[in-house]
Amino acid sequence: MKNKTLHTVPLFLLEIYFVLFTALAFSPVDRRTWLVENATVWIILAVIITLYVRGIRFSNTSYILMSVLIYLHTIGGHYTFAHVPFEWVTNFFGFERNNFDRLAHFTVGFYAFPIAEWLYRKRLVAHRFLLYTYPVFAIATIAMSYELIEWVYATSSDPAAGAAYLGSQGDQWDAQKDMFADTLGAIVAVVFFGFLHRKRMHKK
Repeated sequence: MKNKTLHTVPLFLLEIYFVLFTALAFSPVDRRTWLVENATVWIILAVIITLYVRGIRFSNTSYILMSVLIYLHTIGGHYTFAHVPFEWVTNFFGFERNNFDRLAHFTVGFYAFPIAEWLYRKRLVAHRFLLYTYPVFAIATIAMSYELIEWVYATSSDPAAGAAYLGSQGDQWDAQKDMFADTLGAIVAVVFFGFLHRKRMHKK
């Protein structure tokens, strides 16, 4: 029953993605930005599916956490992140900008959970300190690399497309804040991982 659940949940999450992608593939705000943003999602999905097929599988919790970014990024690709209908949050907290992109970046950090899970399951680190810090450093490195890719794309494309892809909304510190959001999400993810596995760790 447990193995069946491990197959059912990832498949269900993937089906939700296909429904969401199909619905949002029609009439995006900017087709070029939609293509570039969705390319990021396709790369992530390709990696997850490839690992799954090769027998590298994670818990249902990991797959649920990883799916959040995929869904949010798909939504952001349709509207462009700066124009996602997110006014209720902006107004409620009194923000000066649409922070949907910050939320999406925060969920990038959720991928620290499966990294920690893999390290723990395969006993690839000998010390608990590394179990918690390595996933955070890995996400921070990925975040920095992604910001560099965004910068290269923005400078090599036309100004309008570059601005839509970056979604900086005039914030000169947007890249740094995005990386901070990624890292903060990773910290939350490893703390959550530690909370779920606290009993097992105490036995060791």
